[in-house]
Amino acid sequence: QVQLVESGGGLVQPGESLRLSCAASGTQFSLYTMGWYRQAPGKKRELVASVNNVGSTTYTDSVKGRFTISRDNAKNVYLQMNSLKPEDTATYYCNARYFTLDYWGQGTLVTVSE
Repeated sequence: QVQLVESGGGLVQPGESLRLSCAASGTQFSLYTMGWYRQAPGKKRELVASVNNVGSTTYTDSVKGRFTISRDNAKNVYLQMNSLKPEDTATYYCNARYFTLDYWGQGTLVTVSE
C-alpha cells in the first residue's frame, strides 16, 4: 500500500514559479514510476510528467522546458514549475504506478491568474 500526499499548490501570477511536492509512504517506493497529472475544470486528467525507477523522465509537450520532475531517496517527488501560464491552472495529482498497482494523492490546486 502506498499513500501519497501532495503540497505546494496555490495562486500565482503568469510567469511565476511554483514547486509541488508529493510525500509517499509505504514500502518499495523505489520500484514505482511516479507521475504528476493535472485536471482542469471540464477537461480530462492528463499526464504532465513522470519519472521511472531509474530516473528516466517524460513530459507532455506543453510543459517541456518549463517543468521539471524529480524524486529523491526519501520517498518524495517534486514538480518544479517555471514560467507558469494561465492554461496551467488545474488540480495536480501525484501518482504512483507499478504494474497493476496504481495509487493517487488527493490533489493540490494550482491557479495561475493576474
